[in-house]
Amino acid sequence: MIWDSVRDIITITLVMVSALMCAAAGIGLFRFPDVLSRLHAATKPQILGLMCACAGVAANDPRIATFALLTAIIIFQGLTAPITAHMVARAAYRSNHLRRDLLIRDELADRVERIERARTAADPDAGAADESADRTAGESDR
Repeated sequence: MIWDSVRDIITITLVMVSALMCAAAGIGLFRFPDVLSRLHAATKPQILGLMCACAGVAANDPRIATFALLTAIIIFQGLTAPITAHMVARAAYRSNHLRRDLLIRDELADRVERIERARTAADPDAGAADESADRTAGESDR
């Protein structure tokens, strides 16, 4: 009887922490100014919130099958969320959908510039076409 009450309190606490993490992620998505900051706000609390929610479910239903399923969910999210965020950040960087003034250190700038110079030197017409396409894409986003 006492154990059921303690288990319920633990479950409620973990689910509430999970809800607060989701709320923090939502607030961060609205408040942060660029894609990279928003990605950070969306991925970090999402994983931690999911872990808290799964821990709450595991505390309420302590069977091995439930624990195995929740562990698989956490591992899958832990593996896919950083990869997804990396790919979205890479796409945002390559399409210039970020505020460079907010970057403290831009480690990719030299490499991207070197690749663009090599591409332009190999095919001068391709460089002009890429710049024209980038300008057109940037104008359509506004």
